[in-house]
Amino acid sequence: MDGNPFTGGEIARRLDAVRTGLAEQELDAAVFASPENVFYLTGLDHWGYFAPHLLVVPLEGEPTLITRAMERVTIESHVRAAGFRGHSDSETAADVASRVLGEKGFAGKRIGLEYWTAGLSHGLALRLKSLVSADWRDVSGLVDRLRLVKSTEEQVLMRRAAAITDLAAAAVIEMITDGADERDVAAACIAAMTRAGGHVPGFGPFIRPASRLGEEHTTWGGGQYRKGEPVFVELSGCISRYHAPLGRLIRLGGISDADARMADVTARAFNAVLGALKPGTLARDVYAAWQGAVDDAGLSHYRRHHCGYCVGVGQPPSWTGGNSVTGLRHDSDLEIRTGMSFHILSWLMGTGQGDDFVSNTVLLTEDGPEVLTRTPLGPIVR
Repeated sequence: MDGNPFTGGEIARRLDAVRTGLAEQELDAAVFASPENVFYLTGLDHWGYFAPHLLVVPLEGEPTLITRAMERVTIESHVRAAGFRGHSDSETAADVASRVLGEKGFAGKRIGLEYWTAGLSHGLALRLKSLVSADWRDVSGLVDRLRLVKSTEEQVLMRRAAAITDLAAAAVIEMITDGADERDVAAACIAAMTRAGGHVPGFGPFIRPASRLGEEHTTWGGGQYRKGEPVFVELSGCISRYHAPLGRLIRLGGISDADARMADVTARAFNAVLGALKPGTLARDVYAAWQGAVDDAGLSHYRRHHCGYCVGVGQPPSWTGGNSVTGLRHDSDLEIRTGMSFHILSWLMGTGQGDDFVSNTVLLTEDGPEVLTRTPLGPIVR
């Protein structure tokens, strides 16, 4: 968060790829509003994304980044491949974007706009389209698809994030004991991330007792962890907006035979996913490998909505890369490619035959899947 993490060549390569996509759709320019995509195309890493950021990318010439005028110093420090136009708080980003598009001669032209992003409110989109008479086209997903495959520079950031994830996980595991205060455990986790050089992650950390397992996106409270109740842990280190999550189930005081058997199944199912992650494979076939291992263990009644999802760039309030999840689902035809990174989840909770959960970040390299997070699978008993 204290500078642009990318080289000029990296940003130029990304902009070239975006322009190729615009040309294929016969567009003259596009306006991108997704915080993750604005970051990807400019390297702007700050907390100002709560307010709209509009990036105008023409087929030729310098892009223009439009946001609040007060962000000028940060943008001039971080952004090298786009000009800056700020707006006062008495006008909107759409007002300035309309002027920029007019000055560049795009009135009446074919202009792309990201319709499906939390970075563009309905009102702001209506305002922009009312001010600029153009043939507006939806370019949602254009940059997101480019982000799926991580470059060499991105892979370095992913590995650094994973190392911080493991340090944070170790701090949490050490702190979770019978009677441990939930807030103390969370504080140790966040302190470990910060001291290791990490940045604030998009999510979490999620650390909560199994009695609140179903509260998907809640985290620690004001209670204490007690022997006999497992603790759910899912967290990610973050370096320059890149995330490498992991998840574990921490048991206090012992583990039942049924849960121990289930821990063996989760590990085998996780390894089945690794075996299926190959270039050209479809996401649904990766899920089928996970489900096959589960079925072979006598759990054919058990189904999940996915066995993982693509991960990398994430802006608060998420590490999933935006307001949607690109999952390894039973019905997905996403093609697996070298350079993709995934948060792989082997989740077997509520099976009726024991419970366990593990997850790791995995990068598909030229040599095969590389598990970036190294915390032991377990079972982990404290």
